[in-house]
Amino acid sequence: MKDKVVIITGGSSGIGLACALEFQRQGAKVVISGRDAAKLQAAAKPGMLAIPGDVSSEADCKHLIEQTLQHFGRIDILINNAGISMRSVFKDTHLDVLRKLMDINFWGTVYCTKYAMPELLRNKGSVVGISSIAGKMGLPARTGYSASKFAMEGFLETIRTEHLHDGLHVLVVCPGFTASNIRNTALSHDGTQQGESPRDEQKMMSAEEVAKHIASAVLSRKRDLVLTTEGKLAVWVRKFMPAFIDTQIFNKMKREKDSPLNHHNK
Repeated sequence: MKDKVVIITGGSSGIGLACALEFQRQGAKVVISGRDAAKLQAAAKPGMLAIPGDVSSEADCKHLIEQTLQHFGRIDILINNAGISMRSVFKDTHLDVLRKLMDINFWGTVYCTKYAMPELLRNKGSVVGISSIAGKMGLPARTGYSASKFAMEGFLETIRTEHLHDGLHVLVVCPGFTASNIRNTALSHDGTQQGESPRDEQKMMSAEEVAKHIASAVLSRKRDLVLTTEGKLAVWVRKFMPAFIDTQIFNKMKREKDSPLNHHNK
């Protein structure tokens, strides 16, 4: 990692910030980006470059890449981590919520990757997408989240195949349920934030642990990284018993605190 230049979107908290600290610890030059400029500056450690921006804006993504090149002169690793979640059944969900999730989770990845691509190809670098188990299977009450992560995975898999012989490394990461603030900021049916996590954050893999796994997977140039035993099991079993896994997932999501699925069939 020595002197490699790493860009991390959604870098002011959670997995993004944990990755920034881990990559810097391993000798990389780190650039973090996020929408909240004050929060971003507060999160940035000495030596880190903080560039405020919203990944749903193509102009902001272009600016992020240009500023990084101006400051460090190269880009080796792009970690598309900025993301937003939702919790509401589709029939009750405003379409704007789905658009917002696609703009951030999918288009944010497309914009940043597009502008970083010449550098990543030149340096035989890595493009990383922080996906989710929701990118492998449709999670109930998460239509926009699952759709955006499926789209992100399809996009990244295609790029990987297109550049099979160019030395470009593409890694798709599914952290499973990780302790981060993505659930607190998840959108409800009308686009307002749900405000508190429906899950017990204490029982989850920490963002720091996830970051160590991601850094290691970048170094060994892995294709896929599925974290947590539960996540690995769900992905594997679903290949053989899809209906069984659908039922298990529905029941698990239904048990969440204030689950929208409990009011679904009334």
